[in-house]
Amino acid sequence: MEAREVQGVAVPWFFYGTAWKEERTAALTALALEAGFRAIDTANQRRHYFEEGVGEAVAAALDRGLLGRADLFLQTKFTFAGGQDQRLPYDPRADVATQVRQSFESSLAHLRTPFLDALVLHGPVSGHGLHDEDWEAWGALERLQREGGARLIGVSNVSLEQLRELLRAAAVKPAFVQNRCYARSGWDRALRTLCAENGIAYQGFSLLTANARELQGGPVARAVARSGRTTAQVVFRFAAQAGMIPLTGTTSLSHMEEDLASSGFELSAEEVAAIERGAP
Repeated sequence: MEAREVQGVAVPWFFYGTAWKEERTAALTALALEAGFRAIDTANQRRHYFEEGVGEAVAAALDRGLLGRADLFLQTKFTFAGGQDQRLPYDPRADVATQVRQSFESSLAHLRTPFLDALVLHGPVSGHGLHDEDWEAWGALERLQREGGARLIGVSNVSLEQLRELLRAAAVKPAFVQNRCYARSGWDRALRTLCAENGIAYQGFSLLTANARELQGGPVARAVARSGRTTAQVVFRFAAQAGMIPLTGTTSLSHMEEDLASSGFELSAEEVAAIERGAP
């Protein structure tokens, strides 16, 4: 599987996302590993994820020798209480730094691993600016990375303004930004540009579901017709060639295999540029 280097760590080019899988999480994660995914994204947020199910699938795959731990990239997230339901993975009365550490330790237990490949702040505490809670959480992530508990750290659901603020004052800049990616904003072009300027790998999710209308015609449809590939394959190939790490959450084995097969062809530079600017 293709990989790219991020802050000295080899990172697979394509992630399998496990949000909203509930009781099917273990089976679908196992299916993704069988299909060939070697990067799994989850979160210690029971509201939208079942992290323990991911751990069950990973442990089974390791036990039967499908892969070794060194072959797998495990990424999870710390989520503030405002993004959780009542099933919190930490003491809500504790300070934020303690909550981050408790969530991290809970993730290690859920995922049955001695370390994380990436630990991501699931999103700032509000949609505008960074607040004391954000800085306390980021400082806790930095400490976990220094201690070796997480090889890389990052942030998700972040605005351009917030990322600029983080880069100005953080002791350790994020290795990743993970955002929902909209074609109508040039596929988050301004934020991706800032990431590229600072050596940050951009992870794009909802590449298909957030852009259903935009994918029906125009440059994507022309690339589909020219290449003989599916719409999903063209979008994921575009994302990779544009410098993103795409995520997919498909529940279909055939779609998993098709999505991974998008590494087997190239779009022209003109096609990538046309898709990025949304040319008619």
